[in-house]
Amino acid sequence: MSVHLSQTKKVVVIPTYNNPKTIARVAKDVIDLGYELIIVDDGSYTKVADLVSPHPRLTLLRHEINLGKGQAILTGAKKVKEFGFDYFVSMDGDGQHLASEINKLTQAVCGHNELIIGSRNFNIDNVPTKSKVGRAFHNFWIRLNSGYPISDSLTGFRLYPVSILDLNIKSKRFNFEAEVLVKHFWKHKKIKDVIIECYYPTPEERVSHFDNYKDTVSITLLHLKLFLQRLFLLKGIF
Repeated sequence: MSVHLSQTKKVVVIPTYNNPKTIARVAKDVIDLGYELIIVDDGSYTKVADLVSPHPRLTLLRHEINLGKGQAILTGAKKVKEFGFDYFVSMDGDGQHLASEINKLTQAVCGHNELIIGSRNFNIDNVPTKSKVGRAFHNFWIRLNSGYPISDSLTGFRLYPVSILDLNIKSKRFNFEAEVLVKHFWKHKKIKDVIIECYYPTPEERVSHFDNYKDTVSITLLHLKLFLQRLFLLKGIF
């Protein structure tokens, strides 16, 4: 049976940590387009509740300490399931992702348990070279570990089925976004890429909580772990 999200109410989850200059605008853009919105404040110094205006379609959740982007997404996913939705769109609170592009993800769903990737168009101004190199590096590992020819493994703009809650994801920080792709593909074989437009601020304006050394090492170690697990799977051991 086909799933037509374009005909139903849709929900967006924004995991956010210390985005005080952008989160209110991003939230307003999402709400103005008619979406239900869940913001998960992952221990921000300034509480998101003090920055955004209340709205009937807005639900605010908060971790009192920073638990990581992955855990914030899972917290949002649990609330999505509680509300009775089967899917949700995850997008960042720093303004890079555009609410106007959400419909590209929701319109791409045509079956159950599909995961839709918002593959960023990098042919725009201000995209750092390290972002392009990092994307190519991690794309290689995701393709190796899953078999899916992904085009943007680092994007946080995705449509998730709530079934990701059943995947036994161990990673809770930025490495979550790599682990969930691989384990979802192992179980469901349903991932799709959709090209989306995005915004990159100038280097002076850019805010990122991604640690180029620490987080890259963490994700690389995860790739190696998943590679070994896939070998065992192929050999019928694991």
